[in-house]
Formats: sequence, structure tokens, C-alpha cells
Amino acid sequence: MNAVVDYIERSGLAPGDRIPTERQLMEALAVGRSTVREVLGQLQALGIVETRKGSGTYLLRPISLDTVHLPLSIDAATVRDALLQTLDIRRGLEVEASALAALRRTDADIANMSEKLELMESVHLTKGTAGREDLAFHLSIYAATHNPLFPQILEQMREAFESFFDEPFDRPDFARRSFPFHRQLFDAIVARDVELAREKTLAILAITEEDIKDMSQ
Repeated sequence: MNAVVDYIERSGLAPGDRIPTERQLMEALAVGRSTVREVLGQLQALGIVETRKGSGTYLLRPISLDTVHLPLSIDAATVRDALLQTLDIRRGLEVEASALAALRRTDADIANMSEKLELMESVHLTKGTAGREDLAFHLSIYAATHNPLFPQILEQMREAFESFFDEPFDRPDFARRSFPFHRQLFDAIVARDVELAREKTLAILAITEEDIKDMSQ
């Protein structure tokens, strides 16, 4: 993320300018296409860039390393307390996001959520856990609210948790019991069942809270 943001900033681009292509960024920064695409996806979720089909990716507002990071970090010594604290925030955000997604989702949103859910389930069956893929699925729900603040907030929190998702409490079964509820949540959003979407989101977060408490002892 930092290298791409720094490169765009040093290029002197202004809002409305088209940013370098994926290939140009790959060559300039000596990184792979998947890395460039992931960063551009994060910047789009943050409302910093916009991809226009057949035209390219454009800068929507000024960018710097200071503008793309919320000063959020997790101390490994207190990860249990930090994760439990974030659940209070997640309940407020994700329950409402799921409800709004059920009301506002489009066919394109459903296709995006379905793709992310299937990948999450596939990785979960193979590895026993799928933290990053789980995050991507929830981000697709945020996007279906069509309120840009939801994905922006989640993206700002994302990097602080990525290292945790690699080996959560050294337990591959972390939050495993919650995975069936993700499919049920998806089905509720497809059915435009607002209350059921809220209920399934709360069920996912309740299991997550239980596992944080049990596995961090």
C-alpha cells in the first residue's frame, strides 16, 4: 500500500487525473499484478480512486500516506482485549450494514457477494480457517449498502488485523463454528429479509466473541 501511495503522490497527480496503469505500477515498483490490484481495490473502497470501465483508474481526491491510514494498531500483548473492544464497534456497523445490504443490494452485489462467499468456503474447507477471505466477504456486504462510508471504515481497520488472521491464537479452528451462518446471512440478504440478516450477523459475532474469550485464555 505505502509504495503505491507514495508513487502516486510523487507523480504529482491531482483529483481527476488518470493514475498509471497496472502494468506501469508493476514495472515502477517491481511488484506483482495481484499486489497492485489489491492496493487499487483498497483505495477504491476508501473512496480515493475510481475505476471507469474501458477508461482507467482516476484519482478522486488528494492522496498521501497520512490520508490512507487510520492510526489503529493492536499490541500483541493485549490482542484479546483489543479484539473484544472492536466487536462492540463491529456490532454497530455490521448489523446495520447487513440490514441495509438486504434493502439495497443489486444483482451485481449478489454476484460479488456470492463470489467472495464461495472463495471463503473453499479456503475454509481446505485450511480450516479463512480470515482474509472472511474479511473480503464482509467487505462485499458493506459495498452492497451503497454507502461508501461502510467500506471505507472497514478498510481503515483492515491492515491492523491482517497479521492476526494468519494464525489467530495459533488455532486453525478459530471462528469455525460461524462459517455456516455466513451462507445463511447471504441467503437472507438475497431474500431481502432485513431482520434475518441482522440476526445472522449477530450470531456470527457472538461466536467470534466466544472463541476470542476461550482461545485466548
